[in-house]
Amino acid sequence: MTDSIRKVSYYYTTISDKPGEGARLLATLRSAGVNLLAFHAFPSARKAQVDFVPSDAVSFTAAAKDAKIKLSKPKTAFLIDGDDRVGALAGVLARLGAAKINVTAVTGVTAGMGRYGAILWVKQAAVSKAAAALGAM
Repeated sequence: MTDSIRKVSYYYTTISDKPGEGARLLATLRSAGVNLLAFHAFPSARKAQVDFVPSDAVSFTAAAKDAKIKLSKPKTAFLIDGDDRVGALAGVLARLGAAKINVTAVTGVTAGMGRYGAILWVKQAAVSKAAAALGAM
């Protein structure tokens, strides 16, 4: 089966880099019934940046507003899933490299049952070129 590569909107916020802050944030969204396709967090300048890829942007942004979570404007990333295999992301990254597109960040994980998933970021100015190189929906 071919990999599925799609453009997705993501939002980010920054929170205190302290134990329990991510859990608090996710519990708030869970209570509001928000479903996330991807969630990624990492330390950034003495805080933590938290990226969200919601399945429904309207309900997500409404829930964030109600919870007083300050979000970035929507940006674009690529969500990838497919059959797990040796070098699953190698071909994806090779296509971007051949198109002279630098990858800002990528995270790949096994999903079990022979599947894998990944989220990939490029500079926003390169999104259209990357989508063409990847055949992204």
